[in-house]
Amino acid sequence: MVEKRFIATFVLLAAVALCLDVRAEERYGAAPQSINADLDRLVAAYPDTVAGHDGTFLMLKNGTRLRISDGRTGKTFQELLEQPDIDDMFYARYQAGASPKQPETNSDPGRVRFAPLFAAMYGDCNKNEVLRNLRAVKWLPKHGGGNVRVTTVNGVATALEKISRELDELPADRVKYLLPAAGTYHCRTVAGSRAPSMHAYGAAIDINTKHADYWRWSADRSAPRWRNRIPVEIVRIFETHGFIWGGAWYHYDTMHFEYRPELLR
Repeated sequence: MVEKRFIATFVLLAAVALCLDVRAEERYGAAPQSINADLDRLVAAYPDTVAGHDGTFLMLKNGTRLRISDGRTGKTFQELLEQPDIDDMFYARYQAGASPKQPETNSDPGRVRFAPLFAAMYGDCNKNEVLRNLRAVKWLPKHGGGNVRVTTVNGVATALEKISRELDELPADRVKYLLPAAGTYHCRTVAGSRAPSMHAYGAAIDINTKHADYWRWSADRSAPRWRNRIPVEIVRIFETHGFIWGGAWYHYDTMHFEYRPELLR
């Protein structure tokens, strides 16, 4: 009897220890070892806005100094999304050119965005600051895709024009994934979050939802099972011009592309 109780106690303690380990693994906020190189890429990606960094602050050309780390290393994943600092944006690597596959749990490279930095670049949509920089871009004109509106800041509109021209030359059976476009500029937050969407800055585009997959449409949102139907050649064209793909995320959004060149360098 004593032996059975000992075994039961041991199993219980092991289970508790395992749960504690899992909870520890689900905490975020520590700066990656590559942070200095990551910050260098950030400066190179946005030369019109970012002047440099000194290890403590990211300096903008307008004189603003943004603290790189808030010192918190025990954030939950939701806190990572809604209360990130600058180094949190690099917590996961975006694997440009990799074959699409199931990402690791909570690996959403690019989904964490430090809002004050992006607002400094693109403006605050709630103050109508983004609107003045929007420009219409012809979307797959050979296939009658109409116009989409994106920001001219950081060359986003120019990059999307190049993407549109290349996509227009793909085989006809690829066009169904791209038309109609499902949206670009929209002053809103990320669904289920208080964090601004990249659509709020006019720096993102969603392609045809009919052939897309989205984790919030899955049967089990707590453990979404990755799905994708977007052809890889479409993804590669976007990546070539500075856009990352939401299909690379554990919380997948395969219709979504956003301009984040700092993650592709």
